[in-house]
Amino acid sequence: MSQIALPFAWPAVEDERDFCRGEANIQVLRHLEHRALWPVMATLITGPRKSGRSLLGRIFAAKTGGRLIDDADRRPEEELFHAWNRAQAERLPLLLIADAPPPMWQIALPDLRSRIAATPHVAITEPDDGLAATLMERLLGQRGLAAGPDVIAYLLPRIERSYVAILRVVDALDQLSLERRSRITVPLAREALRLVGVIDDS
Repeated sequence: MSQIALPFAWPAVEDERDFCRGEANIQVLRHLEHRALWPVMATLITGPRKSGRSLLGRIFAAKTGGRLIDDADRRPEEELFHAWNRAQAERLPLLLIADAPPPMWQIALPDLRSRIAATPHVAITEPDDGLAATLMERLLGQRGLAAGPDVIAYLLPRIERSYVAILRVVDALDQLSLERRSRITVPLAREALRLVGVIDDS
């Protein structure tokens, strides 16, 4: 599978080519692409760790001149309050990234609570089979490795469908391939899955 290019006329910043588009993030991409339709100059993105959310945020901020606040649900409430107000005054977008949706933040500051409630929220979900395969190929390629279709077909039904699990399996494949000085084969992939212990290989 080949990587699908981002649908934005964005400059080559960060590692834009490493961001893979799929059903798990298409709604977020469309929302960012149409920021002129946002009701306020702010948006919240939630999603799993290692899903590319921070990379996407940095690319967006570089393109728009806006501000990115990562781990927003762990930041001081006064900081978020002033950043939100500044974004409206300057008409530059504020992108908040968090693990959890706002109802789980337990916001104490009433003025911030109302502002976050007015902020659009879009979410990246866990990867489907297509995105999982693309991510594995991309991550392996970054390490100078390649896996044939038979290896990908073996891994997909056995690995937990999460970004963290995919990364762990790729790391294990990298480690074993280096130790054995071997290309990636189905037997090596089977050993990698046993090594990370995230699947039932019965």
